[in-house]
Amino acid sequence: MRKGILSIAAVAALSLGLTACGGESGDTGASSSAAPAASSAAASKPGKIGVILPDSKSSARWETADRKYLEEAFKAAGVAYDIQNAQGDKTAFQTIADQMITGGVTVLAIVNLDSGTGKAVLDKAKAQGVATIDYDRLTLGGNADYYVSFDNTAVGKLQGEGLVKCLTDLKADKPVVAELHGSPTDNNATLFKEGYESVLKPKYDAGEYVAGPADAVPDWDNAQAGTIFEQQLTKEPKIAGVLAANDGLGNAAISVLKKNKLNGKVPVTGQDATVQGLQNILAGDQCMTVYKAVKQEADATAELAIGLAQGQKPAASGTVKDTETGADVPAVLLVPKPIFFDSVKDVVADGFVTKEELCTADFADKCTEAGIS
Repeated sequence: MRKGILSIAAVAALSLGLTACGGESGDTGASSSAAPAASSAAASKPGKIGVILPDSKSSARWETADRKYLEEAFKAAGVAYDIQNAQGDKTAFQTIADQMITGGVTVLAIVNLDSGTGKAVLDKAKAQGVATIDYDRLTLGGNADYYVSFDNTAVGKLQGEGLVKCLTDLKADKPVVAELHGSPTDNNATLFKEGYESVLKPKYDAGEYVAGPADAVPDWDNAQAGTIFEQQLTKEPKIAGVLAANDGLGNAAISVLKKNKLNGKVPVTGQDATVQGLQNILAGDQCMTVYKAVKQEADATAELAIGLAQGQKPAASGTVKDTETGADVPAVLLVPKPIFFDSVKDVVADGFVTKEELCTADFADKCTEAGIS
């Protein structure tokens, strides 16, 4: 087995003590509407697990990585499961949740589209005795039983530090920095911003950097991001660096920079270590990305969900504060890693992307230069 490049201590710290379970995987297993708390019968015959993913537009990871790893974990455990994608539609999100609850899931894990929709779903699930997990995004006011994600403030801090590194390498003098924030309805975007502003604001305050245009991108929509960045560049043609909150937003900015023959001259950040983002790094158009080992996140969530489906109450390794309710939510927070040109190979070595999909003909020479074998 290939060893992951990130620490798995947080996953191990769950201390779930799971037992092997029988039954078929997928949608064919028996389902139960019983609360996950109680009987030995529930423990001997696991309930069904439902997972709602948010979309496939804002980031490729949801379908190419999260779904795959969750399915693998549930199949290996022999539990019944149902994974669906709301494709960015809040009405569809709630409809899927209703169908899953009616269909007998005893555990529901969601990646919310916004806290309001997410809370409505979590409240309905809890009223039916269904255990709940916030996956990747915390639902403010939702009171999920567990939360599994990466340390998202740390993700933002790595982005800010990455941009500083790239601007320093370019010997930029008082660079104007533009910012493309994530969706204003996504609590993760708030945490990312908190992280990178902790790095950039002192630079602005000291007069080392100039705060340029800064805008949130509704729903992480990449097309809107391109339009927004084009407006930013028109407003401030001397933009020298772009703090983009993920690879999709970063690529939207890069597309605009290419039209203006500025790509490679203006460092751009990202997040998610997508194939596109990594190729942009290899090409010199993107400064860095942040790699979040999704398999660790999916495995941690699956372990919690399986334990709950067996009628157990698993232990989490920490807590996070719900800023709306003040409640401490049991949580597993994993460690992100910054990726630059010379560490793209680490993402390949970890199995998150393959050499074949990354090192296509246009990038073969750059892959060789980056030590990808």
